[in-house]
Amino acid sequence: MPRVIDYYFSLVSPWAYIGHVPFIEIARRHGVEINYKPVFLGRVFAETGGLPLAQRHPVRQRYRMLELQRWREKRGLNFNLQPKHWPFDVNLADRFVIAVTAAGKDPDPFLRRAYAAVWEEERDLANPVVLTELAEQAGLDSSSLMDVATGSTTEAIYALNLENAVAGGVFGSPAYVLDGEVFWGQDRLELLDDALASGRAAYSPNV
Repeated sequence: MPRVIDYYFSLVSPWAYIGHVPFIEIARRHGVEINYKPVFLGRVFAETGGLPLAQRHPVRQRYRMLELQRWREKRGLNFNLQPKHWPFDVNLADRFVIAVTAAGKDPDPFLRRAYAAVWEEERDLANPVVLTELAEQAGLDSSSLMDVATGSTTEAIYALNLENAVAGGVFGSPAYVLDGEVFWGQDRLELLDDALASGRAAYSPNV
């Protein structure tokens, strides 16, 4: 039976965008299943002591800009550091990913289009029309998915993902949870890769 990684992320997160493709490559190489769990970062921060970007000290905000440039180069990407439609209300976009998963479809093609739309094309993912266009480009039935994304079941799953994230030690995006061990940030992907390759038991903070 394949191992499973709980993948906590939000489409509003630049770090989730930067790490998405290499994460998918690692998961496929090791034959692990991915449990896609979009979470609302505002609540994650509020419940775990984090701060929204605008409330962080200017020193931290400036350092973030350095890191974005470094990782843009490292990952071979070409994106806007301050895209026109960012930040945006991410609820519908995140819930759309949940709808894709609920329909039994692989969210990866849609996520690739959605991340590129925000960071490379400066499109507004809070706009339902944009989401439907991206879904169609990813080969999905946008109409039925939008109905699910705006429904109460998807809302409940989005809330449950948040509860599970905090209970599991997740405090930011992206976070990859393997056998209960949290790997926070796309800059921990090499460590995740090593853990999968070695087959070691999960590390625990309770040592």
